[in-house]
Amino acid sequence: MKRRGLLLAAPVLLAGCASPEVGSYRGEQPPLDLRAYFDGRVDGWGLFMDRQGKVVKRFTVAMDCSWRGDEGVLDEHFVFSDGTRQQRVWHLRRGADGRYTGRAGDVVGEAQGQAAGNAFHWNYTLALPVDGRVWDVQMDDWMFLVDRDVLLNRTTMSKFGLRLGEVMISFRRPR
Repeated sequence: MKRRGLLLAAPVLLAGCASPEVGSYRGEQPPLDLRAYFDGRVDGWGLFMDRQGKVVKRFTVAMDCSWRGDEGVLDEHFVFSDGTRQQRVWHLRRGADGRYTGRAGDVVGEAQGQAAGNAFHWNYTLALPVDGRVWDVQMDDWMFLVDRDVLLNRTTMSKFGLRLGEVMISFRRPR
């Protein structure tokens, strides 16, 4: 009887793990146009939390962003609370139906994403240096436009399906 109860409960438990669809935000305002938001200077403040929710690192990021038609460059400069610095340069391409692809030096393969309403969701694999080794970590990245100047970003990091931690960033465009 216990086994049957577990089998019946499994679909409900698994459905609770499913991620929302970006299309469910289609009607949300203000609409997020990545080309308009990430154009010019964008500043950000963030933190990395381990799987228990403990803040491990804080950081700031200054971005210089530009677009030529459907091709964009996001040049990110990070400064971490331990004094380390990092640069990541994204090369984005806008496709049909709010879809985007992206590449960066420390991204394995190509990032795939889609915008709808005030939201943008994308996934990619990041080559992350950890204690002298490089781990390929899956990034599940959600961005939400709060108003014309503020964008909130939440990224879940995992490896082999196990959640490693989370990154949260608040972006602001200068007025």
